[in-house]
Amino acid sequence: MTPLERAATAALHAPSVFNTQPWIWQIDGDVLELRADLSRRLEITDRDGRMLVLSCGAALHHALTALSAAGWSYEVTRLPDPSVLARVTLGSPVPVDPAVARLAEAIPRRRTDRRPFGARTVPDAELTRLRLAVEARGAYLHVVTSEQVAKLGIAASLASDAELTDPRYRAELREWTSDSSSSGIPPATAVSPGLRRVPVRDFAPDGEAGLAVGSDHDEGAAYVVLFGLGDDLGSLLRGGEALSALLLLATADGLATAPLSDAIEVEWPRVLVRGLLAGVGEPYVAVRLGYPSSATPLPERPRRTAADVIVRL
Repeated sequence: MTPLERAATAALHAPSVFNTQPWIWQIDGDVLELRADLSRRLEITDRDGRMLVLSCGAALHHALTALSAAGWSYEVTRLPDPSVLARVTLGSPVPVDPAVARLAEAIPRRRTDRRPFGARTVPDAELTRLRLAVEARGAYLHVVTSEQVAKLGIAASLASDAELTDPRYRAELREWTSDSSSSGIPPATAVSPGLRRVPVRDFAPDGEAGLAVGSDHDEGAAYVVLFGLGDDLGSLLRGGEALSALLLLATADGLATAPLSDAIEVEWPRVLVRGLLAGVGEPYVAVRLGYPSSATPLPERPRRTAADVIVRL
């Protein structure tokens, strides 16, 4: 397997909305191209394709991290076109940065944990580390203050109500929450509803969630909003790269993570989240951070195979 093939294979672990994994890699010699797989776009949940591009950006960062950790340099050209979102040209061997190697080691371990977190709080120093990692990728991070958490919770509740009363959303949700070996959110990884400071999307409104909500209520959880200065393809792609950087660093540092996109998907709740930023940016996704109160491993997550997403010319 070539270095570019290994990098694209590592990107199979990247997070994506509804675990759709909406990307295709094309390899031609020393060039790796990232393309959006529009056949996996969520037509109702992600009408404008914002989350699709963020997902592709996360896959790009995973691939670049794997390349760097394998000791390769590269050049990246980011393009404002879904047909080719980014082009990576392989360079020459270089020394491995231990910090990048640490992120790469977190790639297969990073999981979305929808279970409630306990009372242990996330240190301010850790939140600063995460903010700097996001800024290094060209995006920004707002730490939701204690006074703002209720507003984020209201935004998430309003979004949930709007989506769950839409029969088209429920149909799309059912499509992507059926048992599958390659993609989607299987019921085994869904968490039953319960009291939370900020509600978590109900992935099993018509069925039985595989994980119990337990007795914790996210008492020590921290909430952050990843944002940028625009909604163009280039900004969203970099936002996805920044999301990947945040999640991998948090995982390497022992935190559990759970992106919260529903409050951004519906226009009015998104306005509320935008208000948390004091009007200085466009919210891309919120993230719940914390320390899991359960040591029980999460159920296996479905993933597409390299043959599904890598085209070799």
